[in-house]
Amino acid sequence: MMKRLVILGVLPLLIFPADPSQAGSLSVEPVQITEWKSVYGEVETRDRVPARARIGGTIDTLDVTEGARVEAGQQIALVEDTKFAFQLDSIDAQIQTLRARLATARSDLERGETLLERGVITSQRADQLRTEVNVIDGQIRSLEAERLVLEQRVTEGAVLSPQSGIVLSVPVARGSVVTPGEAIAVIGGGGVFLRLALPERHAEALSEGDEIIIGSEGSQRSGRLAKLYPQIDGGRVQADVEVSDLDARFVGRRVPVRLPVGTRQAILVPAAILSTQSGLDYVTVEGPDGPVARIVVPGETVERDGSAWREILTGLSAGDLVVTSDE
Repeated sequence: MMKRLVILGVLPLLIFPADPSQAGSLSVEPVQITEWKSVYGEVETRDRVPARARIGGTIDTLDVTEGARVEAGQQIALVEDTKFAFQLDSIDAQIQTLRARLATARSDLERGETLLERGVITSQRADQLRTEVNVIDGQIRSLEAERLVLEQRVTEGAVLSPQSGIVLSVPVARGSVVTPGEAIAVIGGGGVFLRLALPERHAEALSEGDEIIIGSEGSQRSGRLAKLYPQIDGGRVQADVEVSDLDARFVGRRVPVRLPVGTRQAILVPAAILSTQSGLDYVTVEGPDGPVARIVVPGETVERDGSAWREILTGLSAGDLVVTSDE
């Protein structure tokens, strides 16, 4: 019984296939793998355009809040200026007065033309009456044009959405006094992308078109590095990543991202051939006397051709034959 226990204690160190001559093997050679840098990207809208007030005044109505969906040209607020109402009333009063004067001038002109035919007045006096009618009529048309301008300025009190999208911020409230050009709301539209801020030491390793891995283990998707900004700010390089079907509900949300920042040589073996016993990792290799279990230190898992491979940091050398199957 004691001898049997000793033999069993040695078994974790040696793993033999049933028939060594039939075992599948793989020659270990260094391969080039991509090094990935884990960072976070922020969901951003492609366009961020403020909806601005075109006139100064007081916000009478405010129809949107943060998160609301709007269409291009939709009214989102109304700015009123009470001075316009007073100016319109003044113009209306002037037009009414001039129309009364115009009616009188036309009556005088008709009477003068009758008297001119009878030779009672001179043609010069008739021309003066005709000129007075034309002057008053011109003044009325001028005031009507001025009134149209004021009416247009009143309509410009409507703040319109410059594009279709989502309202990101509304920095004002109803009753606020605003000036021409002041932002009433900020509209994000044109779809979303990921914006990254990378350490400048990785700038040379990146180029537009690189594949980017988005998400954590189990929920990964790929994207494309669409734009790499040339200006470095605070030791950081900005980059934009295009991702299909990116969730646009929360602008500014942080998403884990993995970037290719370089390549290196590594020894890889299929992840399935590693075994763990007593806290140690083993790989079966072909030795002079047959298969032998060798202790290795595995690294990260690498996907190749749809299969999982493990990097071996120590324990294997180039040219070693690892046993991959027992069949």
